[in-house]
Amino acid sequence: KVINVILSIYIEFFRGTPMIVQAMVIYYGSALAFGIDMNVFVAAIIVVSINTGAYMAEIVRGGIVSIDKGQFEAAHAIGMTHIQTMWNVVLPQVIRNILPATGNQFVINIKDTSVLNVISVTELYFVTKSISGNNFRYFESFFVACMIYFVMTFIVTRILLYLEKKLDGSDNYTMIGNDNQK
Repeated sequence: KVINVILSIYIEFFRGTPMIVQAMVIYYGSALAFGIDMNVFVAAIIVVSINTGAYMAEIVRGGIVSIDKGQFEAAHAIGMTHIQTMWNVVLPQVIRNILPATGNQFVINIKDTSVLNVISVTELYFVTKSISGNNFRYFESFFVACMIYFVMTFIVTRILLYLEKKLDGSDNYTMIGNDNQK
């Protein structure tokens, strides 16, 4: 129960606060509270990881909850333990069910990295802002950045669609040992 409460607080806190604020608190707060002079890239990885972890925990939980109780009952009826049931029956279905939400989370992460410029992380938005400020070509600079973000998210989306199709399997199933085939 204690672990449940801690995890619930973690999930609610990091899903309920913006990543930009989390970046400021973790980067500047670690120096202020603990005297840790954290590298900006380490801070960025920590921020993205804990933020994504909170969202992914809810996605996986929702995937597990979505599995029909009959699946659990059937697995227990044939003598499977809880771990065997989760590993062999539930998780394969959960993985297929959560792929779209996981894909959305990856796309959001790609786009949300732009907020990390508040702690001086040199990422695509930060570089584009610098370039456009130097040459006063805002439209062209940000259009290129827009296309780069689009290509990255498009690739991730296509990879996940490919995985979904692979997990769906073939439409042509042949029953082995079917006596009705003539």
